[in-house]
Amino acid sequence: MSWRLEIDHTTRFRYSGPVAASYNEARLSPQTTPGQFSIDARLELDLPAHVTRYWDYWGTLVHAFEVQVPHTELMVRARSVVETAVGLVPDGPGYADTTWEALDDAAVSDMWCEFLMPSRYVPADAVLAKAGTTIRADASSPDQAVDVAAQWVRDRLSYEPGATTVSTSAVEALARGKGVCQDFVHLALGVLRAASIPARYVSGYLHPHADAPLGGTARGESHAWLEAFVGEWRPVDPTNGSPVAARHVSVARGRDYGDVSPLKGIYAGGPAAESAVTVDLTRLA
Repeated sequence: MSWRLEIDHTTRFRYSGPVAASYNEARLSPQTTPGQFSIDARLELDLPAHVTRYWDYWGTLVHAFEVQVPHTELMVRARSVVETAVGLVPDGPGYADTTWEALDDAAVSDMWCEFLMPSRYVPADAVLAKAGTTIRADASSPDQAVDVAAQWVRDRLSYEPGATTVSTSAVEALARGKGVCQDFVHLALGVLRAASIPARYVSGYLHPHADAPLGGTARGESHAWLEAFVGEWRPVDPTNGSPVAARHVSVARGRDYGDVSPLKGIYAGGPAAESAVTVDLTRLA
Protein backbone atom coordinates (compact mmCIF):
# COMPACT_ATOMS: atom_id res chain seq x y z
CA MET A 1 0.00 0.00 0.00
CA SER A 2 1.36 3.41 -0.97
CA TRP A 3 1.31 6.56 1.15
CA ARG A 4 1.26 10.20 0.18
CA LEU A 5 3.35 12.28 2.57
CA GLU A 6 3.90 15.99 2.99
CA ILE A 7 7.30 16.89 4.42
CA ASP A 8 8.26 20.21 5.98
CA HIS A 9 11.96 20.32 6.87
CA THR A 10 13.11 23.63 8.37
CA THR A 11 16.65 24.54 9.44
CA ARG A 12 17.44 27.78 11.25
CA PHE A 13 21.00 29.04 11.64
CA ARG A 14 21.99 31.69 14.17
CA TYR A 15 25.51 33.12 13.91
CA SER A 16 27.61 34.56 16.70
CA GLY A 17 28.36 37.64 14.61
CA PRO A 18 27.48 39.22 11.28
CA VAL A 19 28.01 36.99 8.26
CA ALA A 20 29.06 38.80 5.10
CA ALA A 21 28.27 35.95 2.72
CA SER A 22 27.59 32.21 2.69
CA TYR A 23 27.77 29.50 0.05
CA ASN A 24 25.68 26.39 0.59
CA GLU A 25 24.42 23.09 -0.84
CA ALA A 26 21.10 21.50 0.11
CA ARG A 27 20.19 17.87 -0.56
CA LEU A 28 16.60 17.94 0.66
CA SER A 29 14.40 17.06 -2.33
CA PRO A 30 12.87 13.55 -2.42
CA GLN A 31 13.81 11.46 -5.43
CA THR A 32 11.62 9.88 -8.05
CA THR A 33 12.55 6.21 -8.25
CA PRO A 34 10.80 2.98 -9.33
CA GLY A 35 9.29 2.79 -5.83
CA GLN A 36 8.70 6.47 -5.12
CA PHE A 37 7.26 9.48 -6.94
CA SER A 38 8.10 13.08 -6.05
CA ILE A 39 4.97 15.16 -6.68
CA ASP A 40 6.25 18.54 -5.52
CA ALA A 41 9.49 19.80 -3.97
CA ARG A 42 10.62 23.34 -3.29
CA LEU A 43 13.31 25.15 -1.31
CA GLU A 44 12.54 28.42 0.47
CA LEU A 45 14.99 30.90 2.00
CA ASP A 46 14.23 33.91 4.17
CA LEU A 47 17.01 35.99 2.57
CA PRO A 48 17.70 37.04 -1.04
CA ALA A 49 19.87 34.38 -2.65
CA HIS A 50 21.07 33.13 -5.99
CA VAL A 51 19.92 29.50 -6.34
CA THR A 52 20.96 26.95 -8.95
CA ARG A 53 20.02 23.28 -9.25
CA TYR A 54 22.01 20.31 -10.48
CA TRP A 55 22.16 16.53 -10.18
CA ASP A 56 25.30 15.35 -8.43
CA TYR A 57 27.44 12.34 -9.38
CA TRP A 58 25.30 10.00 -7.25
CA GLY A 59 21.98 11.09 -8.78
CA THR A 60 20.84 13.44 -6.02
CA LEU A 61 19.14 16.77 -6.74
CA VAL A 62 21.20 19.58 -5.20
CA HIS A 63 20.17 23.19 -4.60
CA ALA A 64 23.30 25.35 -4.49
CA PHE A 65 22.69 28.84 -3.15
CA GLU A 66 24.74 31.85 -2.14
CA VAL A 67 23.64 34.63 0.20
CA GLN A 68 25.52 37.88 -0.46
CA VAL A 69 23.76 40.16 2.02
CA PRO A 70 25.00 40.58 5.61
CA HIS A 71 23.02 38.48 8.07
CA THR A 72 23.07 36.98 11.55
CA GLU A 73 20.35 34.38 10.92
CA LEU A 74 19.34 32.18 8.00
CA MET A 75 16.28 29.96 7.51
CA VAL A 76 16.25 27.12 4.95
CA ARG A 77 12.90 25.41 4.46
CA ALA A 78 12.34 22.39 2.19
CA ARG A 79 8.73 21.42 1.53
CA SER A 80 7.69 18.44 -0.55
CA VAL A 81 4.90 16.01 -1.32
CA VAL A 82 5.83 12.46 -2.26
CA GLU A 83 4.11 9.17 -3.02
CA THR A 84 5.93 6.27 -1.37
CA ALA A 85 6.01 2.50 -1.93
CA VAL A 86 4.62 2.90 -5.44
CA GLY A 87 4.60 -0.66 -6.77
CA LEU A 88 7.21 -1.60 -4.21
CA VAL A 89 7.67 -5.29 -3.43
CA PRO A 90 9.77 -5.45 -0.22
CA ASP A 91 11.25 -8.86 -1.10
CA GLY A 92 11.91 -8.55 -4.80
CA PRO A 93 11.83 -11.65 -7.00
CA GLY A 94 15.51 -11.45 -7.98
CA TYR A 95 17.01 -11.17 -4.51
CA ALA A 96 17.17 -14.75 -3.27
CA ASP A 97 18.11 -16.18 -6.68
CA THR A 98 21.40 -14.27 -7.06
CA THR A 99 24.42 -16.48 -6.32
CA TRP A 100 27.82 -15.56 -4.96
CA GLU A 101 29.31 -16.51 -8.33
CA ALA A 102 27.05 -14.03 -10.13
CA LEU A 103 27.89 -11.26 -7.66
CA ASP A 104 31.63 -11.94 -8.04
CA ASP A 105 31.47 -11.48 -11.80
CA ALA A 106 34.03 -8.90 -12.91
CA ALA A 107 31.38 -6.86 -14.71
CA VAL A 108 29.38 -6.49 -11.49
CA SER A 109 32.44 -5.58 -9.42
CA ASP A 110 33.52 -3.03 -11.99
CA MET A 111 30.05 -1.47 -12.29
CA TRP A 112 29.66 -0.95 -8.53
CA CYS A 113 33.31 -0.66 -7.47
CA GLU A 114 32.73 2.62 -5.63
CA PHE A 115 30.28 0.86 -3.30
CA LEU A 116 32.78 -1.89 -2.55
CA MET A 117 35.70 0.28 -1.46
CA PRO A 118 36.35 1.97 1.91
CA SER A 119 35.07 5.54 2.23
CA ARG A 120 35.47 8.45 4.62
CA TYR A 121 33.05 7.17 7.28
CA VAL A 122 33.42 3.50 6.40
CA PRO A 123 37.19 2.92 6.58
CA ALA A 124 38.95 -0.40 6.17
CA ASP A 125 39.07 -2.25 9.50
CA ALA A 126 40.19 -5.71 10.61
CA VAL A 127 37.08 -6.36 12.72
CA LEU A 128 34.73 -5.46 9.89
CA ALA A 129 36.80 -7.49 7.43
CA LYS A 130 36.60 -10.57 9.65
CA ALA A 131 32.86 -10.14 10.16
CA GLY A 132 32.24 -9.77 6.43
CA THR A 133 34.37 -12.81 5.59
CA THR A 134 32.64 -14.96 8.22
CA ILE A 135 29.14 -13.88 7.19
CA ARG A 136 29.91 -14.59 3.55
CA ALA A 137 31.27 -18.05 4.33
CA ASP A 138 28.21 -19.00 6.37
CA ALA A 139 25.48 -17.49 4.18
CA SER A 140 23.99 -19.55 1.37
CA SER A 141 23.38 -16.44 -0.78
CA PRO A 142 24.18 -12.72 -0.86
CA ASP A 143 20.56 -12.00 0.03
CA GLN A 144 20.81 -14.02 3.23
CA ALA A 145 24.15 -12.38 4.05
CA VAL A 146 22.50 -8.94 3.97
CA ASP A 147 20.02 -9.96 6.66
CA VAL A 148 22.76 -11.53 8.78
CA ALA A 149 24.95 -8.42 8.47
CA ALA A 150 22.08 -6.14 9.55
CA GLN A 151 21.44 -8.34 12.59
CA TRP A 152 25.18 -8.40 13.36
CA VAL A 153 25.08 -4.63 13.60
CA ARG A 154 21.97 -4.56 15.80
CA ASP A 155 23.63 -7.05 18.14
CA ARG A 156 26.58 -4.69 18.64
CA LEU A 157 25.05 -1.22 18.65
CA SER A 158 22.36 0.21 20.89
CA TYR A 159 20.39 3.20 19.71
CA GLU A 160 21.32 6.27 21.76
CA PRO A 161 20.82 9.83 20.44
CA GLY A 162 23.78 12.06 21.20
CA ALA A 163 26.24 9.18 21.62
CA THR A 164 27.94 10.08 18.34
CA THR A 165 28.21 13.01 15.94
CA VAL A 166 27.88 13.34 12.17
CA SER A 167 31.68 12.92 11.92
CA THR A 168 31.78 9.56 13.77
CA SER A 169 33.06 6.69 11.65
CA ALA A 170 31.77 3.12 11.62
CA VAL A 171 34.84 1.94 13.52
CA GLU A 172 34.39 4.57 16.23
CA ALA A 173 30.70 3.76 16.63
CA LEU A 174 31.51 0.05 16.97
CA ALA A 175 34.05 0.82 19.70
CA ARG A 176 31.43 2.84 21.62
CA GLY A 177 28.73 0.24 21.11
CA LYS A 178 26.05 2.86 20.55
CA GLY A 179 24.91 5.42 18.03
CA VAL A 180 22.09 6.56 15.78
CA CYS A 181 20.79 5.46 12.38
CA GLN A 182 23.80 6.94 10.58
CA ASP A 183 26.13 4.75 12.63
CA PHE A 184 24.05 1.61 12.12
CA VAL A 185 24.19 2.17 8.37
CA HIS A 186 27.92 2.93 8.26
CA LEU A 187 28.72 -0.20 10.24
CA ALA A 188 26.49 -2.37 8.05
CA LEU A 189 28.08 -0.91 4.93
CA GLY A 190 31.52 -1.86 6.23
CA VAL A 191 30.49 -5.46 6.87
CA LEU A 192 28.71 -5.86 3.54
CA ARG A 193 31.57 -4.38 1.54
CA ALA A 194 33.96 -6.71 3.36
CA ALA A 195 31.75 -9.56 2.16
CA SER A 196 32.10 -8.21 -1.43
CA ILE A 197 28.48 -7.04 -1.55
CA PRO A 198 28.12 -3.56 -3.09
CA ALA A 199 26.29 -1.35 -0.60
CA ARG A 200 25.32 2.33 -0.56
CA TYR A 201 24.03 4.86 1.95
CA VAL A 202 20.50 6.28 1.62
CA SER A 203 19.30 9.38 3.46
CA GLY A 204 15.73 10.53 3.81
CA TYR A 205 12.87 10.39 6.29
CA LEU A 206 10.93 7.80 8.27
CA HIS A 207 7.42 8.52 9.47
CA PRO A 208 7.45 7.51 13.16
CA HIS A 209 3.99 5.88 13.17
CA ALA A 210 3.09 2.79 11.15
CA ASP A 211 -0.62 3.49 11.70
CA ALA A 212 -0.46 7.22 11.00
CA PRO A 213 -3.96 8.73 10.55
CA LEU A 214 -4.78 10.74 7.45
CA GLY A 215 -4.24 14.44 7.98
CA GLY A 216 -2.26 13.99 11.17
CA THR A 217 1.12 15.70 11.48
CA ALA A 218 3.96 14.01 13.36
CA ARG A 219 7.29 15.46 14.42
CA GLY A 220 10.01 13.40 12.77
CA GLU A 221 13.64 13.67 11.80
CA SER A 222 16.06 12.70 9.07
CA HIS A 223 16.70 8.98 8.76
CA ALA A 224 19.19 6.69 7.05
CA TRP A 225 19.18 3.17 5.69
CA LEU A 226 21.11 1.30 3.01
CA GLU A 227 20.73 -0.49 -0.29
CA ALA A 228 22.69 -3.65 -1.02
CA PHE A 229 23.20 -4.97 -4.53
CA VAL A 230 22.08 -8.61 -4.66
CA GLY A 231 21.16 -8.82 -8.30
CA GLU A 232 19.01 -5.74 -7.75
CA TRP A 233 19.34 -2.93 -5.22
CA ARG A 234 17.64 -4.19 -2.07
CA PRO A 235 16.71 -1.58 0.59
CA VAL A 236 17.42 -2.53 4.21
CA ASP A 237 16.96 -0.56 7.43
CA PRO A 238 19.60 -1.92 9.82
CA THR A 239 18.59 0.40 12.67
CA ASN A 240 15.20 -1.13 13.40
CA GLY A 241 14.95 -4.07 11.02
CA SER A 242 11.63 -2.89 9.60
CA PRO A 243 10.92 -3.18 5.85
CA VAL A 244 11.75 -0.13 3.76
CA ALA A 245 8.31 0.68 2.42
CA ALA A 246 5.53 3.26 2.76
CA ARG A 247 6.96 5.13 5.77
CA HIS A 248 10.36 5.69 4.17
CA VAL A 249 11.09 8.66 1.88
CA SER A 250 14.44 8.59 0.07
CA VAL A 251 16.27 11.83 -0.68
CA ALA A 252 19.92 11.06 -1.47
CA ARG A 253 22.28 8.16 -2.12
CA GLY A 254 26.05 7.89 -1.88
CA ARG A 255 29.01 6.02 -0.43
CA ASP A 256 28.36 7.30 3.10
CA TYR A 257 27.02 10.34 4.97
CA GLY A 258 29.66 12.57 3.41
CA ASP A 259 27.95 12.26 0.02
CA VAL A 260 24.42 12.99 1.26
CA SER A 261 24.68 15.67 3.96
CA PRO A 262 21.34 17.58 3.91
CA LEU A 263 22.99 20.99 4.28
CA LYS A 264 26.61 22.02 4.05
CA GLY A 265 28.52 25.13 3.13
CA ILE A 266 31.00 27.81 4.08
CA TYR A 267 30.52 31.36 5.29
CA ALA A 268 32.53 34.49 6.06
CA GLY A 269 31.73 35.91 9.46
CA GLY A 270 31.37 34.94 13.11
CA PRO A 271 33.47 32.00 14.39
CA ALA A 272 30.54 29.83 15.45
CA ALA A 273 26.93 29.08 14.57
CA GLU A 274 23.94 27.35 16.14
CA SER A 275 21.35 25.45 14.19
CA ALA A 276 17.88 24.13 14.97
CA VAL A 277 16.11 21.59 12.77
CA THR A 278 12.44 20.57 12.69
CA VAL A 279 10.86 17.96 10.45
CA ASP A 280 7.05 17.65 10.24
CA LEU A 281 5.52 14.71 8.37
CA THR A 282 1.85 14.66 7.39
CA ARG A 283 0.15 11.65 5.84
CA LEU A 284 -2.20 12.93 3.12
CA ALA A 285 -3.34 9.59 1.69
